[in-house]
Amino acid sequence: MITEGIILVVVIIIAICVFLSFVPLGLWVSALASGVHVSMFTLVGMKIRRVKPAKIVAPLIKAEKAGLSMTISKMEAHYLAGGNLDRVITALITARGANIKLDFPEACAIDLAGRAVLQAVQMSVNP
Repeated sequence: MITEGIILVVVIIIAICVFLSFVPLGLWVSALASGVHVSMFTLVGMKIRRVKPAKIVAPLIKAEKAGLSMTISKMEAHYLAGGNLDRVITALITARGANIKLDFPEACAIDLAGRAVLQAVQMSVNP
């Protein structure tokens, strides 16, 4: 009876450790506190696809706070293509503030072409 209880406690502790190794709980709480909905399953999926969740969620929070509507899947696709999401989101925020029409696919294309997308936006504002 006592050994069964001990085994159950050990199994629960191991399950919790495995769960916490796959789910970045702190990042999930940060997103939730910022008003950005990211499910735990999405974060686990990112880890399985070898995507660093912080590289997606931090720019997503920045975009949502700036009033940009972004999808995690498109952001993740750009990250997997080798793009820099933080620069793209910053450029989109800057372009929006300067009333320059720039959408996410265009900014991603500029970024993936090897040009500094933020610098391109700044050059449009101050030639």
